[in-house]
Amino acid sequence: MIAKGKKFEAKSKQLINGVQVKQLRWIPDERGKLMEMLRCDDPMFEKFGQVYVTTCYPGVVKAWHYHQNQADNMVVVKGMAKVALYDQRENSPTKGLVNEFFMGEDNPMLIHIPALVLHGFKAYSSEPAYVVNTVTQHYNHKEPDEFRIDPFDNDIPYDWALKQG
Repeated sequence: MIAKGKKFEAKSKQLINGVQVKQLRWIPDERGKLMEMLRCDDPMFEKFGQVYVTTCYPGVVKAWHYHQNQADNMVVVKGMAKVALYDQRENSPTKGLVNEFFMGEDNPMLIHIPALVLHGFKAYSSEPAYVVNTVTQHYNHKEPDEFRIDPFDNDIPYDWALKQG
């Protein structure tokens, strides 16, 4: 769901099938501020598995990975990150499509990433990026639902390098 009247940045104007974007906003008052990220009445909410936070140092790429069963609901809560998605699903109408988002403190949003969609991110602010992920499955340490592909040595039509100019 893209909030009406809100803009987000994506490499492609077309979203990968099943990907949803929720533009977020801060609600400030004299005590501080609050930002709702994911609610059980949001269109992208499926079920609760667990919530975790991960960090990424500036310039570091944490990619590519995907899950066979789990969907992710990702928010960058501190710093800024370039988040890229690639649709590798054989029967998807958007197979081969790449989406790129610039998200974080300057552009708060939630990205819903369906199972089997490759995803990753790169911190591009001067400080680490902090990513909060609310997933539909809890992490199974004995049999993880996580599959990895090298971020640079692959057939994915995406370049993690800084685009100058």
